Amino acid sequence: MSDEERSEEEKPFAVERAKTGRAKCKKCKCPIERDAIRVAKLVANPFSDGKMKAWHHLSCLFEVFAKQRASTKRIDDPEEDVSGWSELSDEDKATILRRIEEFENSSPFKTPKTKPVANRPPSGSKKRKATDVAATTDDISPEKKPKKAERSDSTSSDDASSSRKKTSEKRRKQKKTTKDDAFQEFQRVCRDIAKVDAYTDKTAVLRKMLVNGSEGDGFKSDVKLWCRMLLPGTAKRVYNLQSKQLVKLFSRLLLQSENEMLEHLEQGDVAETIRTFFERSAALKPAQRSVLTIQEVDEFLERLSCLTKEDEQVHHFRSIVPRCTAGDLKMIIRLIKHDLRINAGPKHILAAVHQDAYEAFQTSRDLDSVVERCLRGSWKSDEPSSSSSSLGPSPDVKIKLSLMTPVLPMLAEACKSVEMAMKKCPNGMLAEVKYDGERVQVHKKGNEFRYFSRSLKPVLPHKVNLFKNYIPEAFPDGDDLILDSEILMIDTTTGQPLPFGTLGVHKKAEFKDANACLFVFDCIYYNGDVLLHRSMMERRRILSKRITEIPNRIMLSEVKEVHKSQDLAEMIARVLKMGLEGLVLKDIRSKYEPGKRHWLKVKKDYLCDGAMADSADLVVLGAWYGTGNKGGIMSIFLMGCYDEDHDDWVTVTKVHTGHDDATLAMLQDQLDMVKIGKDPSKVPFWLRANKPMIPDFVARDPKKQPVWEITGAEFTNQGVHTADGISIRFPRVTRIRHDKDWSTATSLNSLRRLFKRSSESIDLGLLLPPSSECERESDDEQDSPRLERKSKSSSKRNDGSKSIKKNSSPSKLFRKSKDSVRSDSTERNNEENSLSGGEHAERAKFYAFVNGDYIEYTGAGIPLNWIEGRKPRDGLPPDAKPLSNLTINELKSKSVLKSTTVSLAPGFENGKEKEIRRLLKTLGAKVLNDRERFASAYVVHSCEEIPSSVVREFEDVAKAARHVSVSWLEATASTSQAQPAEQHAVQLVADYCSCPCLHR
Repeated sequence: MSDEERSEEEKPFAVERAKTGRAKCKKCKCPIERDAIRVAKLVANPFSDGKMKAWHHLSCLFEVFAKQRASTKRIDDPEEDVSGWSELSDEDKATILRRIEEFENSSPFKTPKTKPVANRPPSGSKKRKATDVAATTDDISPEKKPKKAERSDSTSSDDASSSRKKTSEKRRKQKKTTKDDAFQEFQRVCRDIAKVDAYTDKTAVLRKMLVNGSEGDGFKSDVKLWCRMLLPGTAKRVYNLQSKQLVKLFSRLLLQSENEMLEHLEQGDVAETIRTFFERSAALKPAQRSVLTIQEVDEFLERLSCLTKEDEQVHHFRSIVPRCTAGDLKMIIRLIKHDLRINAGPKHILAAVHQDAYEAFQTSRDLDSVVERCLRGSWKSDEPSSSSSSLGPSPDVKIKLSLMTPVLPMLAEACKSVEMAMKKCPNGMLAEVKYDGERVQVHKKGNEFRYFSRSLKPVLPHKVNLFKNYIPEAFPDGDDLILDSEILMIDTTTGQPLPFGTLGVHKKAEFKDANACLFVFDCIYYNGDVLLHRSMMERRRILSKRITEIPNRIMLSEVKEVHKSQDLAEMIARVLKMGLEGLVLKDIRSKYEPGKRHWLKVKKDYLCDGAMADSADLVVLGAWYGTGNKGGIMSIFLMGCYDEDHDDWVTVTKVHTGHDDATLAMLQDQLDMVKIGKDPSKVPFWLRANKPMIPDFVARDPKKQPVWEITGAEFTNQGVHTADGISIRFPRVTRIRHDKDWSTATSLNSLRRLFKRSSESIDLGLLLPPSSECERESDDEQDSPRLERKSKSSSKRNDGSKSIKKNSSPSKLFRKSKDSVRSDSTERNNEENSLSGGEHAERAKFYAFVNGDYIEYTGAGIPLNWIEGRKPRDGLPPDAKPLSNLTINELKSKSVLKSTTVSLAPGFENGKEKEIRRLLKTLGAKVLNDRERFASAYVVHSCEEIPSSVVREFEDVAKAARHVSVSWLEATASTSQAQPAEQHAVQLVADYCSCPCLHR
């Protein structure tokens, strides 16, 4: 072995590009992908006397360095410390050198217990400078490359700590600072941006700075750092310091009253509060002039993000506060709060760097990389943007997608009519059921998974951890992928989705028979292929081809291709009839555009200018202070209604949208409020409010408060409010009801009625022409009792429900929702008599649950349906109720099949079909007609073996639907408990396949 080879072997680190992608990182235990830079520490080999290489990802190695003691060996000079260094490309060398520089500037070290000292060679040593590290290898010749400073164990820990501080100070002095680096200049630019309102004006202010600099001779600071500071929310730094915690820290630091500071905080700006008390403080006085640089502030914030203990945070603030002016400290607090109060986001800031920068940032979310690509040329020095020419056009600005880095999701705008949808989607559209869950972006890189929310934050682990076991099975050839999806809970017994908000940890006991299911609806990256520019139809085909669905775990969203306005209108009508939230419409040729609202969402409250929305007339019971620009004024309001039965007031919702600034200013004097500061002991006797709903102010007399019309997407039952838990989802103030007072506003009893018929009274005549299929479907029920009609006008009834003026053609009201069922069996009126044997022509008027069976009775108390052998006695049971009181929630909680949706396959004899329908009704199932069967959870067949032609007839049924024989229904009836579908699944006969498979 030559001396050179022996020297390479003795180096404590090694570097190379990974050859196979099989080796795992010693720290994170994940495979190091092929061709990625990997760095090894040489460690003792437990199987021999030599050493072995412990490979790490580049980022993981520096995380190890950050946690080890200062005396432990790390990379000081790559040429001296790292074998394989000379074989790297210039680009790889520059990447590693930048990481070393960033690490040494920002990472804190503990004082070592040993006593290392630097034995510096007298003349041959070469110390690496900060400018050398940041430069590319084009500027680093072998003669100029620094050599490491050797360490020994002979000096004290104080010497080591002092030496490191001196080195840091020396580096700061070596780098020449300019006026463009001054933190004072940064604040001036922020003030100038805040003063102008127009988007282009804000961009122009920053553009002028980045081109001309403070002195007009060119910008001489770091563009990337300026962009990071102007967009503090993109730095991904987490400080865990809320406003009240900051007040607590600075009350200690400034020796000021915490209570007084908290009282001042009610004005809504913690930065202004701390500035005010900083100027008053005798313990620490503001500096006379600003001497800080943006580099020093950035280092301070980076260190602060690593601290979690209060004493450490106070000590860290004490290191910089004496050097701050009052304005400096105020801006630092705003940087910590990620809100500079300049009303400018990434679009304003990045447009000043390059016209394509914002679009690139929407996709990659890597601010440094985007700015670097937007600047002309390559990074040749530590000051890459030292001239205005750096901001010229860059030909290589392209949208790049980075795996494991969140991509801004594509969004949907409100669709207000069928006509609008057809205009926005001229090529046709995919209509997809709007899942009422949580948006999740799934990233998979080998065996590593990451999940991001709609706001690009990591999803709570308990919601997604299990999916890593199912995604590889669902996408067997998907090594690397990015999926757009919705996560929601699925009832494993019925196959029905559960309401929004059931994913919480505290909901586990309440929903024991439910699984979190991932509904995948888009794919933007698959095995190295970026699919952003593929059409919606192409992306859908890729998904359909690649996915292997896992029932109740990984599912493909259900969509239908629509080209005609009539078909879309009827689909919207059916969805609203079923009580679903709505639809998402996607042009079949549309690309995936991150952050753009080019999809459409159809919801009841969007259609017909809100004529179908749920609303109530509520009284203002309290208020909270606003935040941000509305800090210090009442801008969030507690709305409620009068409970006639208990002679007190209950809460319904809190609302903060709907008033303009002028109205808010007027309300500050108009509302007669008493401040209670969220103190439960000060809540007046007349108000019933749970702790989360105790406001800053309560009404002095609720009977003298104004009445507002509150409109929202739908009535919900959230539990936090005292109006029987009834609330309004996405509430907004639509008008102030000057014509009403508390006595004519919506009362609690009226609210209960509104909640019950929330989506029953949908006037589909506003959406569908009289000749539509849904219209004809209702007209065909000639012998059925007509649905209760409402005469609607533009006015409102005293109960607060909204009325809608009917069009010239009489329209039907479809009454069916997740919250309520119709008061009679409208769908199959003629069937009622045949199901009961034709003995009683009178229709059902009452219902009761008899030993778990759902039984309907005539007015005379004669049962109309039952299970064979369990026919109830004649006469109304003591707990019988009018059929108009029945709700789906009650049916779900008390019946065997819990309102499960079921379709009947063809092949039943007439008498047998009637018997099956009666049996399903008694078990509490919801039997769908042919037009509704796409929503079936079960399909019941007349035999245990069926030909494939029968299965093909049900292609419009969800793939997750269970195809079962009648034996499933009979077993369920005999045990009064829903049976597993697998034991009763129908079998396909040989014309489909030769294997003995079961079709589920």
